Amino acid sequence: MKHTEIENVQFRVGKWLPSDQLILEKWLEKLVKEVNDNEKPLHPVIQAFKELIEHDAEIFMLFNQMFDQVPAKYKISPTGKPQVRDYHHMLNMINAVMTKAPEYDSSGLVGLPINAILDWSMGTNGGFAAYLNKNVNIHLKRILNEWSIYLKSYDSCSVLTDKGWLGEEALKALAAMDPYFQENSPDPKQNFIDNFKCNPDQPYWGFTSWDDFFTREFNSGKRPIASPEDDSVIVNACEAAPYRVATNISRHAKFWIKAQPYSLEHMLANDELVEKFVGGTVYQAFLCAKSYHRWHAPVNGTIVKAYVKEGSYYSETLAKAFDPCGNKESQGYITEVATRALIFIESDNPDIGLMCVMPVGMGEVSSCEITVYEGQKVKKGDQLGSFHYGGSTHCLIFGSHVKLVFDLHGQTPGLASTNIPINVRIATVKKN
Repeated sequence: MKHTEIENVQFRVGKWLPSDQLILEKWLEKLVKEVNDNEKPLHPVIQAFKELIEHDAEIFMLFNQMFDQVPAKYKISPTGKPQVRDYHHMLNMINAVMTKAPEYDSSGLVGLPINAILDWSMGTNGGFAAYLNKNVNIHLKRILNEWSIYLKSYDSCSVLTDKGWLGEEALKALAAMDPYFQENSPDPKQNFIDNFKCNPDQPYWGFTSWDDFFTREFNSGKRPIASPEDDSVIVNACEAAPYRVATNISRHAKFWIKAQPYSLEHMLANDELVEKFVGGTVYQAFLCAKSYHRWHAPVNGTIVKAYVKEGSYYSETLAKAFDPCGNKESQGYITEVATRALIFIESDNPDIGLMCVMPVGMGEVSSCEITVYEGQKVKKGDQLGSFHYGGSTHCLIFGSHVKLVFDLHGQTPGLASTNIPINVRIATVKKN
């Protein structure tokens, strides 16, 4: 593998919504028709959100402003009809997806339906303020938690069929995300069976829910751990595509501007350990809707601290206003404001010392489940936790004393980057 030193490379990426805006608009058009033809009573958590909007003067103002501020050209669909007209319409559309799991569509996956509903209003001044509001995010979390109950139910398996996620087209798309696909198994169906814990002889291949499918685990040995006994080798914590490597990270930075610099105090939620990372290095990589969604330990060491920091769900930087991919082009920005897990690990290698694994939620993908505990010893490749309902982005954060040589397997972080397998070497630390 080629080793390269990389500094301050930055790109914006996102693959959770269709790259073709027309596909997204047609999906919304279909949902609008469903809502208009068969409006249902609001689910209690959505009714509570409606009451918050209407009873809080500031929030009421912002939720009216955000739809008024969407440029006229984005308010009309290709068929000439309004799409998401106001907050009442928005709530009814969210209400309609509460008992739906994302369906596989070869023409363009709408992996984050609520994000699609909020797409244009998020990029307005009103939306920017509203989706950072603490009470708004409390209610959004309740909605997402309630939806996750359905996604963890057996009923949500309805999309796991030979016409859906377990069909030929979907399995081809999943195989395309596997860095080892052509090398190990050129047949997409067999590739899935070989890779993941499943049983094709059972209904829905043994998956008990949509969430069970999306958090599927690899079969033993499918992602071997690089140099398990060599503490100088750091392995990939998520099966993800490189987004950015940045050095000399500041304690405070204006993270909401176009370049989206990292701001450690905010990323690490004002934790008492922040000082240990000032001037250090951040490696960030993003997950796709079709990626593996669990996080693994990148080093041998001991868990010092692990907790979830609640944050925003649908905030994007105004520097990327009207991002056609929701908040996916705000991946640097959301590391400071979105819901995220903070897992501090004291490496067995003193040349690494304390480092932090930080999985970051994005939109619907904000259920960060940590499965390790303070004081636990972990080996490279041990599971640390997972996203539920997909994946998002993650950072590995190192102190200023850590001298890293990155191995991104011939790739430069950016729009053209592809998944690097989990558990392979992504960096080597030099001795101090």
